[in-house]
Amino acid sequence: MNSLQDSLYNWLTIKVVCDERPEDTAAADTEKMFWGMLTEDHQLSNIEIETDAVMYYVHYDHAGERKKARFPRELIEIMLNQINASPEKYENYPE
Repeated sequence: MNSLQDSLYNWLTIKVVCDERPEDTAAADTEKMFWGMLTEDHQLSNIEIETDAVMYYVHYDHAGERKKARFPRELIEIMLNQINASPEKYENYPE
């Protein structure tokens, strides 16, 4: 099992891609997989994202407590930036 920090990072990275590319079925499938890790494996609920100019903040409930993780925008947006820089390498294949 991935650590909670790794699972949050992976989910948030692909979530940002999904939000910008709603037609990307591979990204959507991957986001669902990581969401399942967060909610089933790590037992998180009430997951919310907040951003500012520098960071992404993920707020969530775990074991009866409200918690928060933070990630630099440049780290989270790297995959989206790579896709946007070379879209021909990330073609969407319909189902």
